[in-house]
Amino acid sequence: PYYVDINQNLFLEAYLHSSDPNLVLFVDTCVASPTPHNFTTVAYDIIRNGCVRDSTYATYYSPYRHMARFTFSAFQFIRYNPLVYLQCELAVCRAYDYSSRCYQGCITRSKREASS
Repeated sequence: PYYVDINQNLFLEAYLHSSDPNLVLFVDTCVASPTPHNFTTVAYDIIRNGCVRDSTYATYYSPYRHMARFTFSAFQFIRYNPLVYLQCELAVCRAYDYSSRCYQGCITRSKREASS
């Protein structure tokens, strides 16, 4: 665990250990929850499907394709939950495969039209 103050910036780095230099790492989704076992019922999206949901989220330059760096401000779930758990999903793709998930960026699902 990391102990931080409210609104303190958290800096995270994900690194893919691989002998293949042609892999790219992409942060697809990061969700926060007040419990470590449930990231759906009471959850807060920091980034979802590559779309930034938290205004404090920012990416940082990485000198390597297989490294992702980002930051966001620490927060608290209501005043009764001082702990926040983070779960992130990352995609690993071939470099320069522009049809892969890593190069699609933010994916918004289109809404279906309701039938009469």
